[in-house]
Amino acid sequence: MLLILVVLDGSNNGKPHWVQTTVNLDDHIILPRLDPAVSASDPDKAVEDYVSSLSTLPMDRSRPLWEFHFLDFATSEATSTTVLRLHHSIGDGMSIMTLLMASSRSTADRARLPAMPPLPRRTGAIYQQRTRPPLSSIGDYLAWIWSYFVLVWHTLVDIALLNATLLFLRDPRTMFTRVPDKVKSPRRKRLVHRSLNLDDVKLMKTAMNCTINDVLVGVTSAALSKYYFRKSGDAKTKRIHLRSILPVNIRPLSSRQTYVTKVETGNQVSILICPFHIALHDDLLEYVHKAC
Repeated sequence: MLLILVVLDGSNNGKPHWVQTTVNLDDHIILPRLDPAVSASDPDKAVEDYVSSLSTLPMDRSRPLWEFHFLDFATSEATSTTVLRLHHSIGDGMSIMTLLMASSRSTADRARLPAMPPLPRRTGAIYQQRTRPPLSSIGDYLAWIWSYFVLVWHTLVDIALLNATLLFLRDPRTMFTRVPDKVKSPRRKRLVHRSLNLDDVKLMKTAMNCTINDVLVGVTSAALSKYYFRKSGDAKTKRIHLRSILPVNIRPLSSRQTYVTKVETGNQVSILICPFHIALHDDLLEYVHKAC
């Protein structure tokens, strides 16, 4: 079996480049031996601990940069767990998901590729296209022009903040701040997941007239706030300025089914700088309100 491999061998001016190599599946299909007592007592935490341990281990660049880890014990959400670990040079999340979809088959028809779910229908009030109000007076006309000035002003402020962030603007040092590469940190990266009821998220979205993303950002802000003040012991009135980079897929959603039938690897992503509101509120909905 041949596959491409990223290597650093002194050629190509010392830059990484792709070469063909022979794949030994035993190097990429991993069945870890975990303590049965630990996985039986708290299987969800055992999965999180195992994934967390992978973040401390560098990938072997002498072979293709992908691995499948199979955890053969039941959790609260599945009978077994598969962890796919790969280098981002192979592809982004959407391309890898479509690759896995293209490698599977429909349970109803083994010869047919699985169908991607249809695009969601956005029918909420927030998605309705706003029409321009009738300009019946000079005041209405000036207000309409002023709205464009406000839009331009906010755009310029966002551009200025982005450039300042790239050049010198930094968030205050907290337990969430990324440690520089040159500094060895004993902190282990940890991936923690929680499943939410989508109906509850939609109910909150409708009640607060916002988007699902706003609700999720608000929930994340609430969780980070609770964690920060519990761990740091700071005063509850203290407010922390924290921003995060969120990757965004820029492939057109209308062609997701095309990606299943014609898989395209590589990266087509952009980023958003998302501020998180870190503070303590008695009303948890205040976090969602701040995110809207």
